[in-house]
Amino acid sequence: MRIDKFLWSIRFYKTRTIATEEIKKNRVSIGESVVKSSKEVKEGDVIKIRKNQIDYKIKVIQIPKSRIGAKLVPLHIKDVTDKEQYELLKMRKMSQDYYRIKGEGRPTKKDRRDMDDYVENDISSDFTDWDDFFGEKDSDDSNSD
Repeated sequence: MRIDKFLWSIRFYKTRTIATEEIKKNRVSIGESVVKSSKEVKEGDVIKIRKNQIDYKIKVIQIPKSRIGAKLVPLHIKDVTDKEQYELLKMRKMSQDYYRIKGEGRPTKKDRRDMDDYVENDISSDFTDWDDFFGEKDSDDSNSD
């Protein structure tokens, strides 16, 4: 089976076109070599896939005849991805969710006003009158004497 069709049939990509595009972008390899969409997949192959900034590794156990249900995927592949990769994904997800809860949407007017007040307070506390800082008013007064 072609690798693009295989990745689609085990539900790694939603469409076969997306799988083909990812392969063209050199994000899929078998062993250490980057492959083309027409590469045939065999049982026992280890496929490396770069998706969502994570390097997934899957081992082919069995080739499906066509697209399979999600419950049947473990019969055809074995996930051999490093645990470090999943921890990295978890950390990235946590860092994105620190401000807004998923599904909360865009900031409201109140949120925007709160952010503006916060930024405004920071600027006003750090603001210095530059004329006083450089002594330009004092130098004008001393020149007139």
